[in-house]
Amino acid sequence: MVKTCLDCGEPIQGRADKKFCNDQCRNNYNNRLNSDSSETVRHINSILKKNRRILMELIPEDKITVHKEKLSNLGFNFNYFTHLYVTQKGSTYRFIYEYGYLALDNDFYMLVIREKK
Repeated sequence: MVKTCLDCGEPIQGRADKKFCNDQCRNNYNNRLNSDSSETVRHINSILKKNRRILMELIPEDKITVHKEKLSNLGFNFNYFTHLYVTQKGSTYRFIYEYGYLALDNDFYMLVIREKK
């Protein structure tokens, strides 16, 4: 039985457990296999980077309060963040890496920078 390359279908010579005829075929196969998930990850990362850049530009040093409309006008996407932080009082901050925001009354948000450890 002759084994064939998973990418190009050519016969494979060499080791019994070999799956590809060369490195190019191996790379083509794996790139094609991961392309759908990679595109999704790239899309989400671009949203996170944009959100982080917006927060970074708005926060002067420590913290600031801004209206939701200002964030929205800058293109901030409230559906994407990296993690949550719940305080002992029960307030939930949403963070994009080291920059976070807390929903306040009347569509205002407090923007903060997480202290470096």
